[in-house]
Amino acid sequence: MPDFDLYRPSEEHEMLRDTVRSLAEAKIAPFAAAVDEEARFPQEALDALVSSELHAVHVPESYGGAGADALATVIVIEEVARVCASSSLIPAVNKLGSLPVILSGSEELKKKYLGPLAKGDAMFSYCLSEPDAGSDAAGMKTKAVRDGDHYVLNGVKRWITNAGVSEFYTVMAVTDPTKRSKGISAFIVEKSDEGVSFGAPEKKLGIKGSPTREVYLDNVRIPADRMIGEEGTGFATAMKTLDHTRITIAAQALGIAQGALDYAKGYVQERKQFGKPIADFQGVQFMLADMAMKLEAARQLTYSAAAKSERVDGDLTFFGAAAKCFASDVAMEVTTDAVQLLGGYGYTRDYPVERMMRDAKITQIYEGTNQVQRIVMARNLP
Repeated sequence: MPDFDLYRPSEEHEMLRDTVRSLAEAKIAPFAAAVDEEARFPQEALDALVSSELHAVHVPESYGGAGADALATVIVIEEVARVCASSSLIPAVNKLGSLPVILSGSEELKKKYLGPLAKGDAMFSYCLSEPDAGSDAAGMKTKAVRDGDHYVLNGVKRWITNAGVSEFYTVMAVTDPTKRSKGISAFIVEKSDEGVSFGAPEKKLGIKGSPTREVYLDNVRIPADRMIGEEGTGFATAMKTLDHTRITIAAQALGIAQGALDYAKGYVQERKQFGKPIADFQGVQFMLADMAMKLEAARQLTYSAAAKSERVDGDLTFFGAAAKCFASDVAMEVTTDAVQLLGGYGYTRDYPVERMMRDAKITQIYEGTNQVQRIVMARNLP
């Protein structure tokens, strides 16, 4: 296990950052505006990430993956999100969907499903939320009924990122309705399983290149050995997963904010009013200083949380929630200020900051709203 100096990136981490930034700027950034405008999946980004083995760096080496630590995964997501938030959901959701298998799955499940993910032959999605079970995930209604050597699943999952594109889905379902959260189990469902279908893509404010759809489970019959962990442990696995993966949403927020700050900084140096660059005006300088200060504070908190994720520290739950909450709030503030700094131009789709502002909003909502994050923090104060 890497020896983290609290949260300071190593030389290898910084080399990784340079590699991902170069790739993102060359092969992902040129398509970001079109992906948003056309609300289409960023296939160019997937191809580029897979060819560079950056699509699922978290998969352990023993299953064919890169075996990257939590901070390296954060850096990959951050650098991709800097140019295209939709594309950053490829590595982020691959980790979200597969982490339950890594944390709780049998050796057989790990070998069967992590290998194709590591090779880039499949993507992984995470099915927890339902139409009537969002923040109250334990109130889900999707059921899994034992039938001999199989389980039969019925229900609807909503807000599923990359649904229809992913081959594999980690699905939480009720196996014992009398036990609420302790009656929920986790399963792997394949896109090709009979009875699996998808709703129409949601029409969203941002991250338009990442499809969000309902997943319909209509008498989906799967082998019992596709259960992740023991029966009744699914909800605990889901929550443990989020302790780790909320940090990846913080990373996405960092990247979006950094992209907006970088663009705004360049713009104010070029834009002239009253005979000089607007960067020379103190009011603009103060805005940029605040943006950079808050972004750096968010980065340090996120990297610290990533180190705690790698070590599985006892206070991970607090720090994961804190990083996600703070970084996403900062991203919303920084992107809004970036639009302001560009004035009327910032409000048009000819410039990328309005897209970044729209993309930033979701980071305050998914993987637990920031109101829920504050509840989590309050219950887990260090």
